[in-house]
Amino acid sequence: MTDALEIGENLQHTLKSEIGCSGTGLHTGNTVSIVLKPAPEYTGIVFRRTDKAGNNAELEALVDNVVEATLCTTLGNDEGIKIATVEHLLAALAGCRIDNVYVEVDGPEMPIMDGSAAPFVFLIECAGVVEQNKTRRVIEVLKRIEISDGDREASLSPGDGFSVGFEIDFDSDAIGKQDKSVRLVNGTFKGEISRARTFGFAEEVEQLRKMGLARGGSLDNAVVVSGDKILNDEGLRYDDEFVRHKILDCVGDLYLAGAPISGHFQGFRSGHAMNHAIVRALFSDPTAWRYVEGEAVVAEPELMLATA
Repeated sequence: MTDALEIGENLQHTLKSEIGCSGTGLHTGNTVSIVLKPAPEYTGIVFRRTDKAGNNAELEALVDNVVEATLCTTLGNDEGIKIATVEHLLAALAGCRIDNVYVEVDGPEMPIMDGSAAPFVFLIECAGVVEQNKTRRVIEVLKRIEISDGDREASLSPGDGFSVGFEIDFDSDAIGKQDKSVRLVNGTFKGEISRARTFGFAEEVEQLRKMGLARGGSLDNAVVVSGDKILNDEGLRYDDEFVRHKILDCVGDLYLAGAPISGHFQGFRSGHAMNHAIVRALFSDPTAWRYVEGEAVVAEPELMLATA
């Protein structure tokens, strides 16, 4: 028998036990397996390519290691080791307050699962979460930082805890304009964001596959839009599933800061590249942020702390 306690607000956390799964890579179309393993304090999120030999097969989940941002976030190093489509798992780890974990992957891309972060949240819940002996280190935003690229904008501002606001505007009757703001506390990531799936347009599939992308995409792992119609038989999980997924991606990309952020992100038509860029812009101004110890930023009360 085990007792269950609420997760400590201010301490680092890892998994109680290792757990794995297999699935299809969205862009490669190959079957890939992953194993999540507990890691010591201050490890952070570390990806390991188990199909590659040597220490160079490890990649820390840090914005400095991002090498590509076309339709997904790809980590890489100077040795040519890459792992793509890491953002959904990172979002689940951020939402579940996992500070330290090893992620073993036997290929160059994470499995897409159902196109959302919900399967990874389920894995984390099944593995269990344990407190560690060191306090969390949080990045506190001290002043507003903003960037733009044409009609795309992103900003980070001081805020109470971690919140994300996002607006999208697509020339598609099925999507159109959507906006949503979420403060990520008290289970809102799991309850409101984690199930939102990635999406794409039917008319772009052939071109993407010529580019070596979306080879594993299907109606089982993405919302597919054709004109003003949703092609998935079950339709949408939320009326605004598209903007919710953008928030999901953003949560994962911002976790590449290397620690939870205390502040508010606001994005307009932002994507992976701008999400990475706003983290770099924050770090480039030493007056815009500071580390603080022991702050609770994202709390998921549904996840219970298991103790022997």
